[in-house]
Amino acid sequence: MTRLDLPDFPWDSLAAARDRAAAHPDGIVDLSVGTPVDTVPRVLRDALAGPAAHEPGYPTTHGPFALREAVAASMQRRFGVAGIDPAAVLPTIGSKELVAWLPTLLGFGPGDTVVIPELAYPTYEVGARLAGAAHLRSDGLTSAGPARVRLVWLNSPSNPTGRVLPVEHLRKVVAWARERGAVVASDECYLGLPGDADPAPRSVLHPDVSDGDPTGLLAVHSLSKVSSLAGYRAGFVTGDPALVSGLLEVRKHAGMIVPRPVQAALQAAVSDDVHVAEQAARYDSRRTRLRAGLEKAGLQVEHSRAGLYLWASDGEPCRTTVDRLAGLGILVAPGEFYGPAGVRHVRVALTASDERIDAAVERLSGT
Repeated sequence: MTRLDLPDFPWDSLAAARDRAAAHPDGIVDLSVGTPVDTVPRVLRDALAGPAAHEPGYPTTHGPFALREAVAASMQRRFGVAGIDPAAVLPTIGSKELVAWLPTLLGFGPGDTVVIPELAYPTYEVGARLAGAAHLRSDGLTSAGPARVRLVWLNSPSNPTGRVLPVEHLRKVVAWARERGAVVASDECYLGLPGDADPAPRSVLHPDVSDGDPTGLLAVHSLSKVSSLAGYRAGFVTGDPALVSGLLEVRKHAGMIVPRPVQAALQAAVSDDVHVAEQAARYDSRRTRLRAGLEKAGLQVEHSRAGLYLWASDGEPCRTTVDRLAGLGILVAPGEFYGPAGVRHVRVALTASDERIDAAVERLSGT
């Protein structure tokens, strides 16, 4: 443990498996992380290098009105969320930093509890620990008991499982949190990758979930996946105007500012739906091929209809599966990274080129 009582960075433990996979005669197929590999769309590169790149002064933490207006329009166009006030939109440095610091930015700390999914992106837990708050892994809120819950994280489509939460579940979480004065933060990083999920994924701000009332709700979005902008660190948060206003004030003091050229690229990304549809189609194709390859090799794939990952199990300890696949030159992430419930699963990312995906499928067919 570090001085802040943080867990070791999980991916550091994959060094031996990575070396084994890299020794494959045809090279490694790295499916262990969700980092994009496809070219950044030209419209976004042009925006990054455009007039904003020549501005010498400090950018604003809130970003220009045109950017926030474009975000609000995209939320209505892409996800059916109407009526977002551009003042309630805040650019973020990707979404991971916001996930990690949100409990602290909201003023939560010792004596408070953050509820995270039973299988969860590790940074939800890290964020609670950084704030000195407790965390509870649960997909049902009755287990919170008398705990002073201040923040509930949702993630649909899920990392790592690709599970899509039905509207009824989302509504129950929102109602429960509002009764107790808790904030609901919905990590919607993969909302733009709906795949063939049924039910289709919904934003926590969608009127079917929120009844058109954003009170107590935050939707966290990243352009890393849908726009291949992981290297730009471009994201945003929107929702309850009072919560966003509070986040803005703290971030002003802390200097948590998205660089102006990245703000321009972010505006271009939310304004263009063509590249998002093209990227989603690439991932859909890779999901179909890789899922078939894993199932042919005897692994059972659960959920995984949307988002960026396949959640697979061979009924054995996850590290055994990781090691066995590394012997084929395929590197995947052990399910234990995402919580104790993942000890017999592996997470397989779709973030590899078509050539590498096809190589993985060919190797799996020989098992």
